[in-house]
Amino acid sequence: MRRTASPFSLVATGLGTFLLVLAGLLAGYVEPRAERTSIDVDVTTVFTGTGSYFDTAKIRTVRDRKLIITRQARGDVAASERSGRAVWDVTTSVDTAKTLPAADPHDALQWTLERWVTDRKTNAPVHCCGEQPAFSGEAYLKFPFNVEKRTYTWWDNTLGATVPLRFSGVTKVQGYEGYRFTGTVSPARTGSRLVPGRIVGQPKKSQVLAEEWYANHGVELVADQRTGRVLYAAIGPRKTLRAPGTDKDAAVLLDSRKIAFTPATQRGQVALAQDDNDRLTLLGATLPLVAGGLGVLLLAAGLVLVVRGRGGRPEPEGAMRPDPDTSPTTLETSTM
Repeated sequence: MRRTASPFSLVATGLGTFLLVLAGLLAGYVEPRAERTSIDVDVTTVFTGTGSYFDTAKIRTVRDRKLIITRQARGDVAASERSGRAVWDVTTSVDTAKTLPAADPHDALQWTLERWVTDRKTNAPVHCCGEQPAFSGEAYLKFPFNVEKRTYTWWDNTLGATVPLRFSGVTKVQGYEGYRFTGTVSPARTGSRLVPGRIVGQPKKSQVLAEEWYANHGVELVADQRTGRVLYAAIGPRKTLRAPGTDKDAAVLLDSRKIAFTPATQRGQVALAQDDNDRLTLLGATLPLVAGGLGVLLLAAGLVLVVRGRGGRPEPEGAMRPDPDTSPTTLETSTM
C-alpha cells in the first residue's frame, strides 16, 4: 500500500515556513520602520534653577531668584499625516515665582511659540508645514535614533544657530543609562532693543537702541542611545544689554549658571524612553526570536513527518499475492 504525508505534517511545514518568514520581516522590515518620531506627542518638561533677571517693576536686576522654564511639545497629527513629517508645536515660557501660575503666558519673562518640522527617521529639519523658525542641526528636542558617540550639532533657538555638543561619556539618569553631550555658547549679538538710556549707562539719553547679547555657561544633554529621547537637560543662559558700540554688558536680563530638568521631568522622560525601547525590542528581538524558534521546530517536525509518510515503496504492477485458500497455514488447519 502506498503511504502519503499526513495533513498535520503539511500544516506544520507550512506554518513553520510562515513563522520563519515573519521573523525575518519583523527584524528586517517592521522594526526599522517602527523607529519613527511620534506625531501624537504631548509632553511637558520643566527646568528649575536660580539666577538673576531684570525686574521691570524695580527697573533693576535682582539676583538669586528661582527661575522656571516650562516647555510643552504637542504634535499636530493632521499636519503630520498630510506631510509624512513630524510636526510639533512647541511653547516655551521663562518664569519667576511671581509669574507662576500665570493667567496670561505673556506675563512671563519670556514666552515663545514655535513650530518644528523634522524627518521622522533622521530627525533632520524639514522646511515645510509652517515651520517657524527655520532651523538646522541634528538635535534639539531629541536626537536621531541610534545615537553615536560623536559630536552633534544642537540648535540653540536663542542664538538662532547651531552649537557643537561633544560626547562626554555614558551616565545614568534616575538609574537609566544614557549618552551625555556637553558644550558652551560664546557671547554673540542676537538683536537690538529700544530701552531707556539709563539702563545701559547713558542717563542723558531718553531712549537707546541697545544691543542684545547672549551666551550660555554650559549645555548638558543626556540622550537615550536607541531612541534619541532627551532624558536630562541643563542650560546656563545669559542674556544682557550693551550700549551701542561697546563691548561690556550694561544690564543683565537673565543669567543662571544652571537650569535643569526637575526630578519629576527626568522620571517622566525615562519612563517614555523605556516604553519606546520595550516596543522596539518586542518588534526587533523578542517576537522575531519566538517566531523564528517556533518556525524552526515546526518546519523540522513537518519535514520529518513528510519523509516518514512517503517512506513506503509502491508494489510493482502485477505482483502475485498469496491465496488464503492454499496457504500453508490453511492446509495445516484443515488436516488436523
